[in-house]
Order: sequence, then C-alpha cells, then structure tokens
Amino acid sequence: MPARSSRRAIVAAIAGNVAIAVTKFIAAAISGSSAMLSEGIHSLVDTGNDLLLLLGLRLSRKPADTDHPFGHGKELYFWSLIVAILIFGVGGGMSIYEGILHLLHPNPIERPLVNYIVLALAAIFEGLSWQVGYSEFKATQEKGIGLWEAIHSSKDPSLFTVLFEDTAALLGLLVAFLGIFLGHLLNNPYIDGSASVMIGAILAVTALLLAYESKGLLVGESANPKIVAGIRSLAEADPAVERITRALTMQLGPSEILLTMEIQFRKGLSAEALQAAIDRLEKAIRTRFPDIQRIFIESESITAPDRPKEEPPRARAG
Repeated sequence: MPARSSRRAIVAAIAGNVAIAVTKFIAAAISGSSAMLSEGIHSLVDTGNDLLLLLGLRLSRKPADTDHPFGHGKELYFWSLIVAILIFGVGGGMSIYEGILHLLHPNPIERPLVNYIVLALAAIFEGLSWQVGYSEFKATQEKGIGLWEAIHSSKDPSLFTVLFEDTAALLGLLVAFLGIFLGHLLNNPYIDGSASVMIGAILAVTALLLAYESKGLLVGESANPKIVAGIRSLAEADPAVERITRALTMQLGPSEILLTMEIQFRKGLSAEALQAAIDRLEKAIRTRFPDIQRIFIESESITAPDRPKEEPPRARAG
C-alpha cells in the first residue's frame, strides 16, 4: 500500500512537471523573463528528480541476495538524498546564477501576458499535483500529530519529497508572478532578476530540509518509538518472559524494519519451552507489526534445573 501511494504521487508530479516545464520555457523565450526561465529550470529539475524517486522505489523492491542480506530497501533513501543534492545544486544554483546574470545585464520584460497565462496554468497543474501528494501523505500520517512532526517521523521519503517539491513550486510561482508583475509595472528589470534569486533560495532551503530528513533514514534510523514501545509491551506480556534487556530496531525501508532483542526468560524453562516462547513471540510481533520482517532474539543466560550448565540457547533469525 505505501509503495502504491508513493508511486501514484510521483507519477502525478511527473505529469504536471513535464507539461509545466515546456510551457515555462516557451514563455521565457517569448518574454525574456529571468524569473520564468528559473521556473522552467525548476520544473525540469523536479521532473528528473521524480524519475529518480521512481528508480529508487523500483530498486528498493529487489529481493535480498548474498551481497545484500537485508534487502535493498535503503536504495530509496539513497536516491532521495541524491534528489536533495540535485535540487540544491542544479535547481537552486542555476536559478540563483540566472538571477545574478539578469541583475548584471538587465533586460525589460516583453509580452508579460504570456507569462501570466503560463503562471496561471502552472499554478493549476502544481496545485493538482500538490493535492495528490498531500492526500497520499495524509493517508499515512499518524493521527494526533502535526504535519511537520509527521514529515519528521515518516519513513517514506518519496512521499514527503514530492510534497516538499510541490510546495516549493507553488511558492516559486508566487515569487515569479510578483517579480514579473512588479518589474513590468515599475519598469524595473532588476525586480525580475531578484525574483529569480529568491526562487533559487527557496529551492536551496527545500533541498537542505530534504537532505536532513533523508540522511537520518540512510544512516540507520530506528523505527517509530510507538512501535518500539509496542514491541516491548507485547514481549513483556508473554508468560515466559522475565524482562526485555534491550530492543533495537532499524528502518531498512518504508515498510521494512529490522528488530533485535535481548530477552531474559523465566528460570526453569526447558529448551523446548524456550524455543516455543521464541516462536510465539515472533508470530505475535509479526502479526501486530507486519513491517517487522526480520527478527533476531537472543536469550540471556538461563540454566534449566533438569540439565547441566551449558551455552544458553540462541534463537534463529526470523
């Protein structure tokens, strides 16, 4: 379900960005607007970024193999980080560069009506894309928490990346409109160039936020604290468990979690009873938290009264 939601949001964003980029470049060529050219670059970069996110989604679904025993789920996190770098370097950098060139060599805006028509169409397409992205993200948002907290706790960067891109695009359209309108009204081409620099700054800030969120997932972020607390509560409720010494999780992908637990079982358990308890715990955890696909349980030293001391049994990997 999360993968389908992510793909739907990305495809909607690609369709909108392709149409918008073409119209923006045509309008920039006709009118000579620096802000409009920056917006065209912005849409073109967004299209490429969304294609990279689709690539990341596809690669993240590859099954585990000898070289990647825990699967390829973090492919999506890697490509999300690449997208953030591209937004910063190509989108933000090119827009700022174009704006500076326009400030150094200002040209009056011609045929501003063309820009207004394109901006209006772009706002409609971007608004529709933003609505799809927001709806898909909202469907995964945990109840009772704010939007920013939901973004920070999200484990699917493809959804909040699309949301960030579309939000930045709408802000950029607003800045471009103001730059063109005020520049033409006041007959001041420097305003148009300044708008281009501001669009680049918006993209740069967006990229930094995306990079920050993607980095945490890429280097090994834990699962949602509520999931970790639920695992502890579930395990401690088992009659064979004395206490949970440690429960560690790592997010391997948007819907894939690695769990390792150190458990002190009650004294006097036979090897068969211990193995049965481990199997029971694995089944209960997977049933309640289906995203936990790999479980490793280690029991602390226990000596059954009816057998000599020996190396404590260790659970197999689930």
